[in-house]
Amino acid sequence: MDVRRLGVLRELSERGSVGAVADAMRVTSSAVSQQLKVLEREAGVPLVEPAGRGVALTSAGRELARVATDLAVAIEHAEARWRTFVQQPAGDVTLTTFPTGGEMFLPGLLRRLEGAAVTLVCTDQDSALVDFADLTPDHDVVVADSATTSASWHDRGLRVVPLMTEPLDVALPEDHRLAGRATLSPRDVVGEDWIGVPTDLPFDRILEQIVASTGERVRVRHRFHDNSIVEAMVAAGHGLGILPRFTTRDHVNGLVTRPLVGIRASRQVSALLRPDLFERPSVRLVVQALREEARAVADSHGAV
Repeated sequence: MDVRRLGVLRELSERGSVGAVADAMRVTSSAVSQQLKVLEREAGVPLVEPAGRGVALTSAGRELARVATDLAVAIEHAEARWRTFVQQPAGDVTLTTFPTGGEMFLPGLLRRLEGAAVTLVCTDQDSALVDFADLTPDHDVVVADSATTSASWHDRGLRVVPLMTEPLDVALPEDHRLAGRATLSPRDVVGEDWIGVPTDLPFDRILEQIVASTGERVRVRHRFHDNSIVEAMVAAGHGLGILPRFTTRDHVNGLVTRPLVGIRASRQVSALLRPDLFERPSVRLVVQALREEARAVADSHGAV
């Protein structure tokens, strides 16, 4: 039997007339009568009988009206439980990130989520090998970096949540001739050897900007995926590097960093999500905690 037709029968038991039911439901009396006739066929017994100029419920009709009331209560209870569930963050949330993003965010993010009914499952990805937007079908939250906020992310219909703008600095040995400078310009580093990263990553684009600014080619002697290898090579005097400010171990093992002025030397860090997933309370909770942690990281380094 159709739940909506049972509701019509219940209304009739409470309101007493087809006309009153029709007024309450904003339909015609004939529509109400038609629904009752269909329900009678479904029930297999008469549910209403003539009474004066109207109708009254039969004993079977009264019993089925009580069933309709019990069913309405059960439906309201189920809907209330469902509303409570969807409004309360709970369950597993998967997050993937690039390595230095994980280093910056994950320890503090997990602390922020302690006590919540959300289990965060984290992995990292090699930035040189994947298009982070391609990971959104398989992960609830994808933390990605880019030289700028990629227009393609929006073109693909993704929800893009900006997290931070992180400066990219020149890394050099402590005993380098430029180590005493407070800042460095593209012209200052002309003629230097470089320890680079794979081409087309945000760090490599800084070298392209140096070439565009000075008109001089840069000599990239080696390229590495892992920033810790770049740090070790720079500290050992094999060349300069472009490294992220917030995770580079400045003044550790003979390495120092200096801001690069005169060009835009930064990367944008964002969370990427499919828009439907952003409607889940558990995912919203993780994204909010991620934004708070990103602000805390930036503030701890004096970033604006």
